Amino acid sequence: MLFVIDVGNTNIVLGLFEGRELCHSWRVNTSRQTTADEYGILFRALLDHSNFSPKQVGAVIISSVVPPLTAEIAKMAKRYFDHDPLVVGPGLKTGIAISYESPRDVGADRIVNAVAAFDRYGTAGVVVDFGTATTFDAIGPQGEYLGGAIAPGIGIGAEALFQRASKLPRVNVERPAKVIGRNTVHSIQSGLFFGYVGLVDEIVRRMQAELDGDTFVIATGGLATLIASESSTIQSVEDNLTLNGLRLLHERNLPKRK
Repeated sequence: MLFVIDVGNTNIVLGLFEGRELCHSWRVNTSRQTTADEYGILFRALLDHSNFSPKQVGAVIISSVVPPLTAEIAKMAKRYFDHDPLVVGPGLKTGIAISYESPRDVGADRIVNAVAAFDRYGTAGVVVDFGTATTFDAIGPQGEYLGGAIAPGIGIGAEALFQRASKLPRVNVERPAKVIGRNTVHSIQSGLFFGYVGLVDEIVRRMQAELDGDTFVIATGGLATLIASESSTIQSVEDNLTLNGLRLLHERNLPKRK
């Protein structure tokens, strides 16, 4: 079985594949102070709780946008699963061209998402990933990664209001019943939710115009379903897009049989 690990700034998402089938997935908080041993014990416990054995893991692949944790997670894979992991980065075969001024600057998760999206749709398109930051990634008609846009995540916006405006409370990000809020909580939720929907749709429309042709628009990440419910541009939500991209990258980097 293939154990895939996506290390994000807020969460680490884990997946266990049997061939192309995602058997199970888990989500844990990202902690830059957690050691390889602590993560190893945690990940093995999660597998055991879901009736999987660490001995069933035949390979590990890692995508990370948290440099201090990349080495720790790689060390964990070797120590607790007895495998040298593949780590998404320079030198890994992706199967797509990266048309970015400095390819090394592109977040690993953005490349992984592009690989998965083009494999699914086979045409030009846009991937919107709702994480700590919200990223918009443009994919060309041949699957090439063209670049994109990065905006603060909606959670950052909510927290900034609470931290920087003395009288405003911390609120959950939800869709309010109306745009015109009748109390402070609903007013904040309106500004965050509808403002963010507008941000997403405007950036996507402008990207589609630059791509100049039929495009898919796919969303992933924690708040994808919430924003997609009001968005006029998002066509589908794929919760496991990054995990599937990691599976594909592992397949593309297997040693060729003689």
